[in-house]
Amino acid sequence: MVDAAMKPQVHHEIRPLRIAVLAHLHHPITSPFAGGMESHTAHLVSGLVARGHEVTLFAKDGSVVDGRLVPVLGSGFVVRGYPEDEQINQQHDVLDGAMERALRLIRDGSFDAVVNNSLSPVPHRVLVQLPTLHVFHTPPLPRLIEILKDSTKTPHLMHRYVTVSEANARPWREWIPAIDIINNGIVLERWEERGEPEHAVATWSGRIAAEKGTHVAIAAARAASLKLRIAGPIHDQKYFRTLIEPQLDDDIHYLGHLDQQKLQHMIASSQVFLSSPLWEEPFGLTTLEAMACGTPVAALPAGAMTELIGTTGGVVADRQDSDALAVAATQAKDMNRTLVQARASGFTLTRMIEDYERILHSMVHRRFSLTAEES
Repeated sequence: MVDAAMKPQVHHEIRPLRIAVLAHLHHPITSPFAGGMESHTAHLVSGLVARGHEVTLFAKDGSVVDGRLVPVLGSGFVVRGYPEDEQINQQHDVLDGAMERALRLIRDGSFDAVVNNSLSPVPHRVLVQLPTLHVFHTPPLPRLIEILKDSTKTPHLMHRYVTVSEANARPWREWIPAIDIINNGIVLERWEERGEPEHAVATWSGRIAAEKGTHVAIAAARAASLKLRIAGPIHDQKYFRTLIEPQLDDDIHYLGHLDQQKLQHMIASSQVFLSSPLWEEPFGLTTLEAMACGTPVAALPAGAMTELIGTTGGVVADRQDSDALAVAATQAKDMNRTLVQARASGFTLTRMIEDYERILHSMVHRRFSLTAEES
């Protein structure tokens, strides 16, 4: 459940909607969150509930959120991140079956609109007659592209599409030219702890997996003569055992998967935050959280990093390697922390919720207009 202090202010002048939200089923939606998608889902549900909407979340068992929860997949099912082909097909069968159960319940209900916050292709082909807002948190995925290739020939009139940054929108426009952008947002007040940062200390947080480049951050910290504190869930055990664990010593510490309060203190007490994505990072929620703490960011030039950091939130490296990240960290660590925090102020949860609400209402209005035309 999201803390009451994190909820946007309630507004009652707009008609409340009955909204179904489809979660990504890999992990429960509960704090500490497994990743950015899980955090986004929790705060989206909480924000819509706070604005007076009736929200039902279809998610993995063990989720704890505001609104009504309908578990559609048992908490005992463990999703493997990098299985062989046969195993991944079996995994898809289980996940798709759980999503189909959720969609049957939605179609049997009386929802005004659906928010598809999953990575599943199933809602794209099943929810044709319901106003559905699809949110893309990743670059294009093969299973989604196969669905969208067909739907571009006969676009679903009831469907809209959004993603979280301009950088992530660009590759999606090949299949969805009219995709909208709604930046992720956070409650800034929950990340604004300010204190005297510890000299020559850097932090890194996020999913520990190869595409997040934790090993690059370690190499950059050593090159810049910085101690490094690492926090986050280990998503790839082999990667952690082979490339991260052997590097841990008096200067490089892994602190585990921290709750928000401990994570906030870790970030706020460091001189610089290292963001090291080796894929086209769609947004970078941890980067935003660091800036909200006033901690300048040194980032690799991938995905939305430049878009998010701008010129006052930190320094984006000029190359995609650890030496360039070390140079960026050296340049960023003494930046004005008040200006860094001000950069984060454009990415609020309230603004995010209002943008989603605006699109959802326009979709419901369109449905009523189409129904009236048909009758």
